[in-house]
Amino acid sequence: MKKTILITGASTGIGAETARLLAAGNRIFVHYNASRAEAERTARDVEARGGEAILLRADLATEAGCRSLFDGVAGKTDRLEALVNNAGGLIRRVPARELEWSLMEQTFALNVYSTLLLSRLCIPVLEKGADPVIVNLSSVAIRTGAPSAVIYGAAKGAVDTLTRGLARELAPAIRVNAVAPGVIRTPFHDKVSTPEFMETSRQNAPLKRVGEALQVAEAIRFLIEARFITGETIDVNGGLFMR
Repeated sequence: MKKTILITGASTGIGAETARLLAAGNRIFVHYNASRAEAERTARDVEARGGEAILLRADLATEAGCRSLFDGVAGKTDRLEALVNNAGGLIRRVPARELEWSLMEQTFALNVYSTLLLSRLCIPVLEKGADPVIVNLSSVAIRTGAPSAVIYGAAKGAVDTLTRGLARELAPAIRVNAVAPGVIRTPFHDKVSTPEFMETSRQNAPLKRVGEALQVAEAIRFLIEARFITGETIDVNGGLFMR
């Protein structure tokens, strides 16, 4: 059955790989903010794999942007099978003693408020979908802490908590799960992590490598298809954190 799927932050990295992986036979809303050229590349890849791609731009760090994205989706369809809340990010590394209120607000807006508001807006169209599911993106930072990125870790911890809250509230109609990536080779780390950090992460992981975006996308696909799982966060981190 053809699925209609909204993936936020789908121009590069995990979002783009998820769009490619889920493309065949499905309609994919490819959300982006600043990276138009990369989003167009993702859309072409989706269509080359037998899917339909629809590009939508919005700044999800704002309420207006979240509402604009939803309006764009609702203008094209009255149902969703999956919402992948992938958009987010570590705006910049700052020691805890230097944290400013504005950075706290920006980080929570981008990672937490957008996830919660977009999920809320999409509930009616998800309820019309077949076996609908929300998949949120958390982080290994919720397990291990995040020196120099405490506010980012706290925001992803909030995403982990709201995942369980939504899972209980929206059951049985809509499943809600999350994926917590470890250190993954994506443009995210190109911007905020040094080569030394990446090498240390590789050495510290029992599997002795950093992850690839496709490996996280595979976990997202699993949660979309796993019809008896809700309220769960799956760790994809090469063993950096084990439960």
